[in-house]
Amino acid sequence: MSSSDGSDRPQPIVEPSPAGPDRTTRALQQRIHQQEILAELGVAALQGRSFPELLNETVRLTAEGMNSEFCKVLEYLPTENQLLVRAGVGWNEGIVGKATIGVDQESPSGFALHTGKPVISNHLENEQRFRTPELLVQHGIRRAMNVILQGNGAPYGVLEVDSRSEGEFNQNDIAFLQGAANILGMAIERQRDERRLKDALDRHQVLLREITHRVKNSLQTVTSMLHLQASALNNAALAELLDEASSRVSTIGRAYERLCYDEDIETIALDVYLNDVCGDASRVNPRCRLDYAADVSIRVNADRAIPIALIANELVTNAAKHGVPEQPRSGHVAVRLTMATDAKILLSVTDNGLGLPADFDMAKSRGLGMRVLVALTKQLGGTITHRSSADGAEFILLAPIANGGHE
Repeated sequence: MSSSDGSDRPQPIVEPSPAGPDRTTRALQQRIHQQEILAELGVAALQGRSFPELLNETVRLTAEGMNSEFCKVLEYLPTENQLLVRAGVGWNEGIVGKATIGVDQESPSGFALHTGKPVISNHLENEQRFRTPELLVQHGIRRAMNVILQGNGAPYGVLEVDSRSEGEFNQNDIAFLQGAANILGMAIERQRDERRLKDALDRHQVLLREITHRVKNSLQTVTSMLHLQASALNNAALAELLDEASSRVSTIGRAYERLCYDEDIETIALDVYLNDVCGDASRVNPRCRLDYAADVSIRVNADRAIPIALIANELVTNAAKHGVPEQPRSGHVAVRLTMATDAKILLSVTDNGLGLPADFDMAKSRGLGMRVLVALTKQLGGTITHRSSADGAEFILLAPIANGGHE
């Protein structure tokens, strides 16, 4: 049905009423107050309050704006074909959350739900168009007004104002009630969107955990295979290369192990992760003692933590193998993690060996380990420096915590 102005907006079903005295001033004051209430309700909806709180605030403010004793939000339950009183003000105890109303078009609220048209009943005791719900009869309601609560999807239900007092609801009241319903409808749709997003995120996290778990298991399998292959070889040099490869795979596997069992599946506690990795790496030499210290507890995205840990693995492995003094002295490797600036970490690995060759140059080294160090440092956007003396050698990694990090 089109309106008198030619638009397709549903026209309210209004009970005819006799003309009353001129109440222009009082009516104008009420309209102003209603606009203030709509503004307040809009602010409440934007504040991100819980949905039950917003429902309760809506019925309270709507009743105030209509000078009515009763207001309720009726939620449509399709499976039960009923309207449930989800929130309300003024009703007897035991009504909210329990009482229901039929949704057939013989009831005002059912008609509003099915047609989308607002309904005004100013004289329920003489109402001929609709069946007066028993709930209204029990509370002595004399007049009622209903509008649909509509989001972008299916209707949520109906917003209804009821009053025991004499008087009349009119077209201007419909505009206020529909405004309140529209604000609440947007909040309802936002809640639906948030629930859908949360469900999607939950599914994503479950899938991500499953994938992470499978990657961890696959890496453990690769590590075991490399160990078996190394132990079966008669070539010591090749066996050592396979053990080094196994150690690198194990370092990555440590990251996925932490991602599997941590609440946060996107970041890793770098200090704890490095402690595990360095402990593993130092075991290549029984004569090597590892001292690990972290001055910071920081979580880093996995794509940053893994290359940092691989660098630590290379440095500790090299120190444990080649940076130990001759017997009877035992080897000592010290690893320290700290913050160089608010945006960069500093990782140092020191040994007590004989130091580095006089012509040592990481950039020109032909060894795979050194080339891995240079490549990973470049990937991190960091720098790695070294110093050497008769007391041993030290490597220092300086790297941003995040991609594109700055001092």
